[in-house]
Amino acid sequence: MKGKANAADYLILDPASGTYHEDPEQVVRDDVEKHYWLHVGRTILKDWRLYVMLVPMLLVFLFWRYFPMYELLGAFKVYRDAVPVAEQSFAGLYYFKDLIAGPNATLFWRALRNTFLLSFYGLCFGFPMPIILALFFNEVRSNVARSALQVMTYLPKFMSTVVMTSLVTMLVKQGSITTGMGILSRFLSDIGLVSAEVAQNGLLNNPDFFRSIYQISGIWEGAGYDSIVFFAAIIAISPTSYEAAQIDGAGKMAQMRYVVLPSITSTIVIMLITRIGSLLNIGYEKVLLLYNVNTHVTADVVSTFAQRSGLEGTQKGLASAAEMMNNVIGMLLVIGANKIANKASNVSLY
Repeated sequence: MKGKANAADYLILDPASGTYHEDPEQVVRDDVEKHYWLHVGRTILKDWRLYVMLVPMLLVFLFWRYFPMYELLGAFKVYRDAVPVAEQSFAGLYYFKDLIAGPNATLFWRALRNTFLLSFYGLCFGFPMPIILALFFNEVRSNVARSALQVMTYLPKFMSTVVMTSLVTMLVKQGSITTGMGILSRFLSDIGLVSAEVAQNGLLNNPDFFRSIYQISGIWEGAGYDSIVFFAAIIAISPTSYEAAQIDGAGKMAQMRYVVLPSITSTIVIMLITRIGSLLNIGYEKVLLLYNVNTHVTADVVSTFAQRSGLEGTQKGLASAAEMMNNVIGMLLVIGANKIANKASNVSLY
């Protein structure tokens, strides 16, 4: 049991004078703590231009990220037109039960399965491509040639989703956009990979080809742009590392394996964690523009399921519940991937 506090517990005794005085370091800490907000205010006034530049970003997050969270209450309320969410009657977990084991369970689980498969295939085949492109750009000796190649691979990212999906549709032919078979359909038919009947009907009308078309078009669209991060990490590697590898007799492939890849491992892990975080967040725009009634079996995802239920139908509470479940699963995937990465390589997002 501790006794009564004494001055000697907090002060320092001066042997010469026999008096007590405060520790100089403690005096400094007390002063900093006492005038903390004054120091913060001075720092803000000193660098006020930088903080003004943060205002647009804060407003975007406020209006597009935080304010919409209020509408998540709709997943627990009985939706009524022209009635604010806060005034709607409480429905509890009714919509979640409907999605898990109710009348809409079959459609929801199919959409969730398609969402996961599209994202998983994109992770397996789409994530390595930017790394491979960055390694390729690093080996191009001509600055002019490398710049031209990089611009050509970046361009698809700057096309709108409507333009990109229209080009894909023209290549495989669907509806009235083109007459006859598309170039890609004709080529696959000529080499015998698909039957003439399937090619004539259009690959986008066949559910077996939707996932392949979605992944290939996604790689074409984003691989070049995503390679910027990895290329920046590669050019930051010290030249002495390459020189040491060359002295040891390492060729180009050995340098990639033992110098480049280990040096950018932390970047790869961080990008992989963020990619896993968005594993189930497939935007509805591209899928909505590419799919049709014939391909719902493999093309319908949670976002399009929510769009049909909420915007085209009257079940806005059901749509909110579906998106909430999708996002919660995505959050759990981020936490799990971050912990695994931290255990495996001591590199994590947080």
